[in-house]
Amino acid sequence: MKKKMMMILCSLLALGLLAGCGKKDNGADPLVIYDGQFSEMKIVHQMVKQIVEYHTDLTVEIRDEMSPINNYNDLIAGGGSDLMNSYDGTLLTTYLKKDVSDVPEGETLYDYANGLALETSQVRLLDKLGSENTYAIGVPQKVADQYNLETISDLAEVAPGLIFGAEHEFFSEEGSMKFGPFSKFYNLQFKEAKAIDLALKYSAIDSGNIDVTIVYTTDGMNRKVGLKVLEDDQNYFPEYNDALLVRDDLFERYADTAPDLEEVLNMLGGKFTNEIMTDLTYEVDVNGKTPEEVAKTFLTAQGLLGS
Repeated sequence: MKKKMMMILCSLLALGLLAGCGKKDNGADPLVIYDGQFSEMKIVHQMVKQIVEYHTDLTVEIRDEMSPINNYNDLIAGGGSDLMNSYDGTLLTTYLKKDVSDVPEGETLYDYANGLALETSQVRLLDKLGSENTYAIGVPQKVADQYNLETISDLAEVAPGLIFGAEHEFFSEEGSMKFGPFSKFYNLQFKEAKAIDLALKYSAIDSGNIDVTIVYTTDGMNRKVGLKVLEDDQNYFPEYNDALLVRDDLFERYADTAPDLEEVLNMLGGKFTNEIMTDLTYEVDVNGKTPEEVAKTFLTAQGLLGS
């Protein structure tokens, strides 16, 4: 009888331990983030995890990566995601399907997109992180030298002899900042336009299989392959200020267990420049460090994880 009782007690204890898995002693549900597909998003998500777990009693759970549009759709639908790294330009043009021309005179893109997102989708941006990861057009230095390219407009005359390549997402119809509207705006008629896997894009550039591509200004791989970023001389691409996008009910849900959660997340506000973010992504994409390592080193140097 005693043996049977002990077995029952052990089983109940095991169940209790399993039920508490992923939670700290306060019993709060973990804060959930679906990871991004790019190194910058992965690094920022790791920073969120580390500062939240250091400064509050919450656990942060980073789940498998998801495309930005699917991540956003999950966020606004309440599918499980609590926040994601994003950009005000992406929020405006891709998620809210508006254009820069819709921003009222005298109002910033950030404020307009934020107000509209809160009104229509119950999500909002926190403080700007400081870096601006806008779209840009990059060409290998030898191509720039051969055709004397300085601006995107310079491409118009020579585009019929060049191959454009970019990740599949840039050829989608989600939002106005995509290949079709862009090439029409600048009157670019390339010899060929290829959709390629993101992981293969920079090797395709390096091997000469593509001549022109879309890049992000803080991507460390631009530096590795020696891309020249052309000036957006007609100001087609909008601002893409980096910021955390959160469900508006996030802080209310954690009011008891982490009443200073918004303040903690905003510790990242203003901590970055384009050069700093490029250095961080370079460490991951070129030097092979993990986003977790890079995040911890940076946060410690900033004094956000103690000494």
